[in-house]
Amino acid sequence: MKKDKNINFAELIATFFYSGKSKIAPGTVGSFCSLPLAGVAYALGWEAVLIVSILVYLLGIWATNEVLKTSKDKDPGFVVIDETAGQVISFLFVAVVMPFSWLNLCLGFALFRLFDIVKIWPCSFFDKKVVGAFGVMSDDVFAGFYAAVLLLLINIFVL
Repeated sequence: MKKDKNINFAELIATFFYSGKSKIAPGTVGSFCSLPLAGVAYALGWEAVLIVSILVYLLGIWATNEVLKTSKDKDPGFVVIDETAGQVISFLFVAVVMPFSWLNLCLGFALFRLFDIVKIWPCSFFDKKVVGAFGVMSDDVFAGFYAAVLLLLINIFVL
């Protein structure tokens, strides 16, 4: 039986071009593969980071919702578009005050992964209590905001 083209496109997006299909640490691989998109947005400025974040979030809600229709898991590990959204958001505030730097790109990656794994509130709320695509996407959005705040503070007070 032929797969629906809508499902194929949704899977392409939800897995961020199949990076979520990695057998080892799909969330980390998805975040890493999102860095070129995040880096370009960061280099273009905070407006680009905001626009890309919103577009990825909305597209992610749709794609995740489509994938969840055929999944038995409420938050399948191969869905990493949520990591893409959070990873881009992690550069939102630093892009206001600092030009692109490789150090910030690396720090933003590490900080986002830290907050995505630790899941302090409200990340944990969205991860555990909110079902569906909104819950899958939103915990990473908050992790991205936490990373964005800490990355900005590091740039202001440390670097």
